[in-house]
Amino acid sequence: MAKPPEQVSGDRRQRGPGKPVWLDLRRTGRGLQAMLYGGMASLISLVITFWTLPQISSDGRLPILRLVVLLAVFSVIMRWVLAGVAILIGSVGVLVGGLLSQFGVVYLGITVDPGVNLHGVEAPLLVAIVMSSVSAFVGWFFYAGSDDAYVAEVMRVVHRRARKLKATPKTGMLIIQIDGLSAPLLNWMVMSGNLPHLGGWIRDGRHSMVEWHTGVPATTPASQAGILHGGSGQIPAFRWYEKETGRIMVTNRSRDAAEIEARMSTGRGLLADGGVSISNNWSGDAEHCELVFSRAALPNSRSRGYVRFFSSPQGAARGLVLCVAEMVKELFQARRQRRRNLVPRVKRGGAYIFLRAITNVLLRDLNVSLITDELVKGTPVIYCDFVDYDEVAHHAGPTRPESLQTLEGLDRVLGALQRIIDILPHSYEIVIVSDHGQSQGSTFLQRYGRTLTEVVDELVDTTKEPVAAVGKSEGWGPVNAFLTELSMRRSVAGSVTRKALHGKATEGGVELGPKDCEPPASADEQMVVTASGNLALIYLATTPGRVPLEEVELLHPKLIPGLATHPGVGFVVVDSLAEGPVAIGRAGVHVLKTGRVEGEDPLERYGSFAPTSMLRQAEMPHNGDIVVVSRVDDYTQEVAAFEELVGCHGGIGGWQTQAVLVHPSRWELKDAPVGSDAVHALLIGWLEQLGQRKDTEQPVETKVEA
Repeated sequence: MAKPPEQVSGDRRQRGPGKPVWLDLRRTGRGLQAMLYGGMASLISLVITFWTLPQISSDGRLPILRLVVLLAVFSVIMRWVLAGVAILIGSVGVLVGGLLSQFGVVYLGITVDPGVNLHGVEAPLLVAIVMSSVSAFVGWFFYAGSDDAYVAEVMRVVHRRARKLKATPKTGMLIIQIDGLSAPLLNWMVMSGNLPHLGGWIRDGRHSMVEWHTGVPATTPASQAGILHGGSGQIPAFRWYEKETGRIMVTNRSRDAAEIEARMSTGRGLLADGGVSISNNWSGDAEHCELVFSRAALPNSRSRGYVRFFSSPQGAARGLVLCVAEMVKELFQARRQRRRNLVPRVKRGGAYIFLRAITNVLLRDLNVSLITDELVKGTPVIYCDFVDYDEVAHHAGPTRPESLQTLEGLDRVLGALQRIIDILPHSYEIVIVSDHGQSQGSTFLQRYGRTLTEVVDELVDTTKEPVAAVGKSEGWGPVNAFLTELSMRRSVAGSVTRKALHGKATEGGVELGPKDCEPPASADEQMVVTASGNLALIYLATTPGRVPLEEVELLHPKLIPGLATHPGVGFVVVDSLAEGPVAIGRAGVHVLKTGRVEGEDPLERYGSFAPTSMLRQAEMPHNGDIVVVSRVDDYTQEVAAFEELVGCHGGIGGWQTQAVLVHPSRWELKDAPVGSDAVHALLIGWLEQLGQRKDTEQPVETKVEA
């Protein structure tokens, strides 16, 4: 099926039809970087050879330097050649070809250079074999870590499989979620020109960008529940307490996620009709899922993209090289923040160094491989979440250089996916969506020297300390889903994973990382405090049902006034028997149902959506007896997270509720959606226009703007 002109990418138009992809890849190479890689590979191979073989020696350092230069120049030339032929011969062919080429050059170099001494008749052949083998492997190892090599490998597979495919009559939809990206930040990045692919689509008019309001809670689980299922009303926060069972529910914990999805799924989610869910919290009712929290513990079919990624030397070598590089980069960037005394900032050590490498390298490349497999198969709708930016922004800050670099990396991913779509016989529309933004600020603990739980403990009259469910488990969700699925596969990797995780895996899946505290079953006047960014839910655990304001004042007369007047708290929301949910601030009250305000409106600085958002939050099942939202600074719009994160989301204030949607411009959008359920309805409508919903008898014609 031929693609209409408006669906052909700018990359293809600039490259010209029929021009080989490898030429485009070659132009992206940087000579100096290639020279550095070649020099490092040559130096390493020479050191190893001179150190291990007695058959070779040199008259000083000059001959070694001459060989380094020779092999470095050769590596530059070979990098260009290998990048081109990788599409045809694959990564194994690149390794073999590089080995043979290096053998010839090394043999010539050591026999011609008068400063290199060879001992024995067999020396030239033996030294050439050893040196060329080491040099080729090291050079290939560095080459495998480059974006050019990885894209070339993926394109080779796509080319081979695309030739055997027949065009599908309908256009599919690829939905990429960039986790945590706010509309103001994307707008700034596009204007600065730092996103050539995504920014190019917007600049040339193929795509339009619109800001949408997430509502509260501004979290990935809540937004994805709305986008994928239209069920965001079931998610009051990232974690919450349920009085009926005495459990704390954590949305990225597999067993909890499966139970929560069962509550909200109707069987007709966004991905119900042959779609696939990749690296998400929820399945969207897709029959096929990969790395999905709510389905991680269920048996899954073997994905070709999954197998190809782990069986390919390119994927393994690239993952190893770049994971180590990412960890080194994190150590350097964290030290730079400390040396510059950059504020606000948080500690960036421990497990986060490992998590950043896994999410920003291994899982990102695995996502690309899985998406590519589905694109080639012609899957009607694909939804994948990339968490790279969100993970770094939590610890570095939403607008810090290292966070912005992850967006540039994701932009390159979008460019690669567009190029893959361009060579397929069937068409895809690309939609970019974020689930929320992020707000920056020094944490509540940093500002006031105490946690919110400690403040609550001082204000209540109980015999036991409150239980704090303020974990650092968000970053572990994708890793646990990945390890759970890997451990369930019948392969060598699966067997090794099962043995390595012995005792860490349960029926609900692998659970690594810090655990959220669980209140004791026999709690006596126990208070439970859960936190999600700058949103906190407080429960009177032993008092059944939603506890009204009047009863809270009788049981704990200092609690509400103490919280509402604390300098780190913007307002609290609690149910009143007389007027329903009310927002109480330092100097005023806002009745959420009627809009009546007494004194100073505590919601005014949180934007026009604040009253409706907080009313909706107050009416959710399992919402806290008391909802606490932190302060927001008048000028900087910074908030005070109840978790130790410099970039946070979960409540309201700042950029965290300002999500973004980038869609093909030919689809009209009269009003910006409000809430993730509205985004769900919008995407369903677009799928109907493409004829990809089975419950629509007659596909609606696409309405094109004049």
